Amino acid sequence: MSGQDKQVPILQPLDLEGIEGGLGSCGIDGCEPAEKQAVVDSPPVQVILPGSTIGILGGGQLGRMMAQAGSAMGYRFVALDPTPDAPCGQVAQQIVAAYDDREAAAELARRADVITYEFENVDADVAAMLMETSYVPQGSGLLYTTQHRLREKRAIEAAGVRVAPYSEIRSVDELRAAVDQFGLPCVLKTATGGYDGKGQWVIRSEAEIGEAYETLKQARTELVLEKFISFDKELSVIAARSPQGEIRTFPISENVHVDNILHLSIVPARIDEAVRQKAQQLASQIAEGLGVVGLIAVELFVTGDGELFVNELAPRPHNSGHYTMEACRTSQFEQHVRAVCGLPLGDTALLTPVVMVNVLGEHMQPLVERMAEHDAAAEWLNVAPKVHLYGKHEAKHKRKMGHVNVLADDVDTALAWIAETNIWRV
Repeated sequence: MSGQDKQVPILQPLDLEGIEGGLGSCGIDGCEPAEKQAVVDSPPVQVILPGSTIGILGGGQLGRMMAQAGSAMGYRFVALDPTPDAPCGQVAQQIVAAYDDREAAAELARRADVITYEFENVDADVAAMLMETSYVPQGSGLLYTTQHRLREKRAIEAAGVRVAPYSEIRSVDELRAAVDQFGLPCVLKTATGGYDGKGQWVIRSEAEIGEAYETLKQARTELVLEKFISFDKELSVIAARSPQGEIRTFPISENVHVDNILHLSIVPARIDEAVRQKAQQLASQIAEGLGVVGLIAVELFVTGDGELFVNELAPRPHNSGHYTMEACRTSQFEQHVRAVCGLPLGDTALLTPVVMVNVLGEHMQPLVERMAEHDAAAEWLNVAPKVHLYGKHEAKHKRKMGHVNVLADDVDTALAWIAETNIWRV
C-alpha cells in the first residue's frame, strides 16, 4: 500500500488574521459557505541542506523523534523548552526558557538555520517575531489558526471540507439555544487549550447545561458547542506539504481512544476503499487550502454510511503517526524534516501492517520489566514489537511516556499480542 501523492502549485493560503469576520460557520441557523481567501505569511522558499541546524520550538517527545530522524540525515538540532533535560534536550542541544521568552527565541534564531515547532501551543507571536530574522517556513499564521478551535473550523470550511455543525457560545442562554438546535448529546469545548480530553464537556442532559458552562468558562476563552456525531470509527490522515507545493499523504490510521487519550492506531485502517480515498483527498485538500508547510494531521469521524467529518487539525507530527517509524518507507518525522528543509518528500508506502499502542505512566513498570524477559508471545504470534520510550523523568498516571509499534502479518495478530501482554490492563 502506498500513500497518495501529487504535485500541486504553490498556493495563495488563507488570510488567517481576518478569517473570523469573513468566513461562514456552521452555526445553529445552518452552514454558510466560505467567501474569501488571501495571502498569509509565506516566506520565500529556501532549501536547507544536511549539515545545517534545525531549531525546534518545543522540546517534548515529538521534537526528540524529529531530532533522531533528522540527525540520521546529517542535520543538527537545538530546542527551546522550559523543562530542563526535556526529551528532545537529551538528544539535541537545548535552550532552557519559557516559550514566550523573546531573548531565548532570539538565541534560538542565532543558532539555527531554519526553525520549526513540535506542538501548536507555542507562542504564535514569538513565531511571528522569529520570521523577521529567521527562516520559519511554516509561518505563524497556521499556528495562530490551529491554536483556536473556532478559527480552525472556519479555515477547514474555507478549504471546502466539512466539519460537524457548531456554534460559538457567549452565554448560558446561547448554550441552551444551541443545545436545543443540535440535540443531546453534544460537546462543549474551550476554543483554546485542551488536549487528551481536557477542556471539553459532553452534555448528555439539559440539567448539565449550567454546570458545563460555568466550569468551562473558567478557562477565560471563547467556547464552542459541537453537534455530536454518531461515528463508526475515528480516523486520522497525516499529510505533508513542501514549500514547493509537493503533497504526500500517509496511510490512514484507525484510532481507538480510552478516557479521551489515544490508545491504539491500527494500520491499515479497517475501512472501505471509497472512504480511504476520500479521507486522503480531504487531507490533501486541507494541506493545499491552508498552505501547509511540514505536516498536518487531520482527525476525522466516519459514520456508518461512510460520511466524513473533520474533528481537529494538528500542524506537526502526531501521536497517530508514530506507526510510520518502522512501518513506512519514510517516517512522519523524516518527512517533516524534509518538508521544512525544502527537500523532495519521501515515499510513504506501508511496508507492513502495524498497531501502535501508547505507553502511559501506569504502563511503564510492567513494560520495562517485560523487556528483560524472553517474549514467547511475540515468537508464537510472529510479531515484532518495537519499543520507543521518551525519556520523561516522572511516570505520571495517564501521561504519555512512550509507545510500542507492533509489526505483524495482519492487525488482528498485532492486537492479540497487545492483549496477551497484560500491560494495558493495569
